[in-house]
Amino acid sequence: MSDELPREIRCVLVPAGSLRLLLPNTTVAEVITQPAHESVEDAPEWLLGRFAWRGWRVPLVSFARLAGAGEGDAELTVRVAVLKALGGHPKMPFIAVLTQGFPRLTTLNAELIIPTHDGNELPPGVRAQVLVRDDVAVIPDLEGIEAELVQLLALDKPEEHGEPEALDGTA
Repeated sequence: MSDELPREIRCVLVPAGSLRLLLPNTTVAEVITQPAHESVEDAPEWLLGRFAWRGWRVPLVSFARLAGAGEGDAELTVRVAVLKALGGHPKMPFIAVLTQGFPRLTTLNAELIIPTHDGNELPPGVRAQVLVRDDVAVIPDLEGIEAELVQLLALDKPEEHGEPEALDGTA
């Protein structure tokens, strides 16, 4: 059996403040208008809160704030990219990131993704910095962000009162 990577990968460039996130196309569940969200007590500034989506309470993250990057153009319409969580946590199958504008589909291969890391420490939430054609992009550390969200939202603690993470009671 061969461990060869696919020759082409369908990806999405997601504008997040002054950054562009490079994600596999299959990670993006939906792009929606920015919903009303509830805040999370004692949360860091990058965790904006949670909102109801398809029966789940989805954490909303400002990736630009997490990575310490600029917030981007305030004139652009803010949307939310709902992403499939990769960590497999039963109470958090999705996370969401703020985006300005719409994600852009692209098909890439290994030759089109050029690492640009200069050896300095990467910003929080960033796994790699790359050049994709003419765009500088970051590959987010989704697993690390998810693990931190599980801790911040106390999803591993038994529920004493309150609603489960799934709004329909199936958590």
